[in-house]
Amino acid sequence: MSTEALLRGLRADLEDGGLRGSFLVRDLRSGHELAIDPDREYPIASLVKVPLAMATLERIRRGELDGATPMEVPPGGVSTPGPIGVTRFRHPAVIAIDDLVYLSTSLSDGAAADVLFDLTPPAEITRILGEWGLRGIAVRHLMRDLVDTPAERFPAAEADLAHTLAIGAGTAGQGHRLPQLDVTRANSASARSFAEVLQALWTPSKIDPSVAARVRELMANNVLRHRLTPDFASDAARWSSKTGTLLNLRHEAGVVEHADGRVFGVVALTQSRVPAVVQPEAEVLMARVARALRDHLRGR
Repeated sequence: MSTEALLRGLRADLEDGGLRGSFLVRDLRSGHELAIDPDREYPIASLVKVPLAMATLERIRRGELDGATPMEVPPGGVSTPGPIGVTRFRHPAVIAIDDLVYLSTSLSDGAAADVLFDLTPPAEITRILGEWGLRGIAVRHLMRDLVDTPAERFPAAEADLAHTLAIGAGTAGQGHRLPQLDVTRANSASARSFAEVLQALWTPSKIDPSVAARVRELMANNVLRHRLTPDFASDAARWSSKTGTLLNLRHEAGVVEHADGRVFGVVALTQSRVPAVVQPEAEVLMARVARALRDHLRGR
């Protein structure tokens, strides 16, 4: 199948499945890539925890922070509710900075991330990314801002109404009545700009190799593995990634390292038009599209 026919078919599949997306798969050795709307920006939700980890670990390397410093973390339900980690604690905890990086990245713990954001605010993370030549990733707010949406205000039985609002309240210019879904106010990126982050982590030049190695380890130990993992992990392939989810947004960005030495960065940022909280069909579709791009690129 030609590349043009493949992309045309995948776009049709996404449309039929109620998804819109920014996809990019890149051979991190050769630089060859294949993509669908790779420059369209999306709010990135928990994907921002990767730049947060990078900046925090860089500051530890420079001696500006001590990874062993204990930090008091309030119960997650107080400010940053979430499904896992400290966000489910009922009592304050004392956790070292380096362990908070693990919780934030590998467990996607929002409460742990916000303690790290207090140490390294969004503007500082953006500045550090700029030092590494990584542009196009806007870091603007904390994780607790992601849990102040209609999804938290509506009764559980009316969660579909929150998704209906998320789907219908956007503008043609990607503005939105909900600031968390407005690319001019949210933490945001495109598939291409996030692929540059993966490239920098797996082939470090400006980033210190020890920092890059630690972030790769954290992504390899990611516990949220229901989205792209089934299509990329195997006995002959190592999959390291980070997911992001907010209302009708479902994202994942990662790297698959094959036993034959080939390494591919994969970024899938998607937006659903279906007003439902649980959408396993969307997860399957985005994985299938990402894998089809990788398979075609690998076969070149």
